Amino acid sequence: MHRTQDTSYISTRGGMAPTGFLDVLLSGLAPDGGLAVPAAVPRITAATLESWRSLSYPELAAEVIGLYATDIPSADLRALTATAYGPEHFPEPVVQLRTLDAVAPGLALVGLSEGPTMAFKDLAMQFLGQAIPYELAREGRVLNILGATSGDTGSAAEHAFRGRDGVSVFMLSPQGRMSDVQRAQMYSLADANIHNIAVEGVFDDCQNLVKAISNDPAFKAEYAIGAVNSINFGRIAAQVVYYVWAWLRASDTATRDHTDAVTTPFRVDVAVPSGNFGNIYAGHLARTMGVPIRRLILATNENNVLDEFFSTGSTGPARARRPWPPPARRWTSPRPPTSSVSSGPCSARRRSQLAGRSSSAPASWTYLISSVA
Repeated sequence: MHRTQDTSYISTRGGMAPTGFLDVLLSGLAPDGGLAVPAAVPRITAATLESWRSLSYPELAAEVIGLYATDIPSADLRALTATAYGPEHFPEPVVQLRTLDAVAPGLALVGLSEGPTMAFKDLAMQFLGQAIPYELAREGRVLNILGATSGDTGSAAEHAFRGRDGVSVFMLSPQGRMSDVQRAQMYSLADANIHNIAVEGVFDDCQNLVKAISNDPAFKAEYAIGAVNSINFGRIAAQVVYYVWAWLRASDTATRDHTDAVTTPFRVDVAVPSGNFGNIYAGHLARTMGVPIRRLILATNENNVLDEFFSTGSTGPARARRPWPPPARRWTSPRPPTSSVSSGPCSARRRSQLAGRSSSAPASWTYLISSVA
């Protein structure tokens, strides 16, 4: 396992002392209300990437996640990923790359829907379903997972944690705004540790309730509350894996030998449907680490908060933003609803990186957003 140094985590708001992966795995939001981010993104070389080419998906997951979870012993991490991505949960090869040359030369589709709930969230959630109980058992603790979902997060989380010792899941979802399949996946579970709560409103109303509780450290500590939404960096670390895997499979057939692959890497563009910014942020981390990704293309639906943010600098819930561009646009409920998020929390991680790590950066960014919104 290619670990060269420990990875520690700080808050996007600058108010958390550096801490380890297992701590942020159980805590969700940082104590200051920010999101946990690596103090320094681990790097991988072209030679290391080539050495990973022959690994299975569970083996690769142990290598990639191990760069972020440096406080989990290597042997334990390999056991966790072997179970998370084993045949009980995923078929071989876990993530398939299907070429679509008939549509456009060089075009390929990365299949992320082979898990228990047919959602890409399974790939991260099945890892958390192993890693969180592992750490709870090690510390003799219990955890109440509080989450908000527009559909796929809730079903993936509940299927990952159903029946697990020491963990209960309380999942908030917008009443009448999930697909029939995802509603059935969630509401049909009869496990004693799974609790579904329907909320009148949209996903952001559910997320705001979760944030309000997460921003109360005393309440969180008293009731042992954690999170598995994209605010939990453990999910992001597990999602980085399939970007590395996809690049390895896309470059398998590249006509170059090992030496050329190291000196002249095969570069790809990746288009990512995104609502909460978590998926594409994992791709951004993979590129920052050294995976030869040329462009990350953020695909959104008509509720285009992320496109609006990158185009105008304005962000925030749809009901609070001024119309841009005019005329004022209405919040709509397309199918599927997963991308319909009017305030993607994971974008705060990217904003923090853009603003820098100085102590004044979070306050400066807050002023910038308020001045243009």
